[in-house]
Amino acid sequence: MKEFLKNLGPGILVSAAFIGPGTVTVCSIAGVEFGYDLLWALLISVIGCMLLQEMSARLGLISGMGLSENIKSQLANPILRNIALLLVFSAIVIGNAAYEAGNISGAALGLQGIFADVSLNLGNLKINLWSCLIGGLAFILLFLGSYKQLEKVFIGLVLLMSLSFLITAILTKPDLRLIFKGLIPSNVDAGLLSIIALVGTTVVPYNLFLHASLVSEKWKGAGKLGIVRKELIFSIGLGGLVSMAILICAAASRIQNIENAGDLAAGLEPLFGEAATVFLALGLLAAGITSSITAPLAAAYVVRGCLGWKPARNDWKFRMVWMSIVLLGIIFSSVGFKPVEVIQFAQVANGMVLPVIAIFLFWIVNRAAVMGEYRNGFILNLFGILVIGLAFFLGIKSIYNVLSNF
Repeated sequence: MKEFLKNLGPGILVSAAFIGPGTVTVCSIAGVEFGYDLLWALLISVIGCMLLQEMSARLGLISGMGLSENIKSQLANPILRNIALLLVFSAIVIGNAAYEAGNISGAALGLQGIFADVSLNLGNLKINLWSCLIGGLAFILLFLGSYKQLEKVFIGLVLLMSLSFLITAILTKPDLRLIFKGLIPSNVDAGLLSIIALVGTTVVPYNLFLHASLVSEKWKGAGKLGIVRKELIFSIGLGGLVSMAILICAAASRIQNIENAGDLAAGLEPLFGEAATVFLALGLLAAGITSSITAPLAAAYVVRGCLGWKPARNDWKFRMVWMSIVLLGIIFSSVGFKPVEVIQFAQVANGMVLPVIAIFLFWIVNRAAVMGEYRNGFILNLFGILVIGLAFFLGIKSIYNVLSNF
């Protein structure tokens, strides 16, 4: 057990990355609108996430490089290579900069659920001090923390997040019979948009880049593949369990309408007491902090791979990337500004990059020249094709949703 805990790291960061404030909100809304009926969609999304992340982690371990470095080295055609890198850069770097404010705001919402709203009024400008605190904490952890220190922080935060949401789910006293029934696919048409949202918030493009880079740094040699897979299955499985716990909380709450996790916290207190609200707020706080660290970190890895910088986390060029994203997140979150056009652009770019990266990943993990005997087998290819089909559907739907709003 001690040896297993020592090997926790990359998978935990990936799990922490996809359970952010957006996931909490999506799972909450799905639970309020459809009860336990969409638990099966979360289960499928977690399995799909495991498959893609396993390919990414295996690529990082065997090749010794991150995903963006592999794109550069394996795409021989310079036009295709540059288009792919530009698309990745747009989706991951600009996207994460746009979403960082939401990550910080989500964590601040968690603090507001435990304490009061703390703001500073400067004329007509209202500054949320909780957002400044969360953003500052993310900045300090990234600046001072070595990889091993960051791993320990994330393990602690993920455990806090997991316990918080699981305890909240228990406090709501859900109907176990309905939970097991919800794990069986039903009522597909009624919740189609919610199903897409649940899968889309779990299968995240930037996690594919983050995972490959972290694995290539932490472990060397194919002999570690068994450890990588065990750590991945445990971490992402735990993340899926947390997502389900959030949905169960919302389904059991009997709240009629909800827009964000703050509404869920407010709705739980009169029904299940202050403890439920506090635990939910702690979970949201941990989810926001972890995502506000992993998003800038993933963007820095992508830029480093695309531009061929040296693989050193204390390199100032690497640091400047995540610093810029964290600072933009602090500014936008603290003043409540939402860069709508940038977010819409990021959504379109992410919708395009997910299927493209899924196809590239599938192609490269089947190449004997790169993977040798560790390339995909028949079963993995079969499931991989299904996941790529799902990625295409998610990407097209994401782009359509943005374009239909114009």
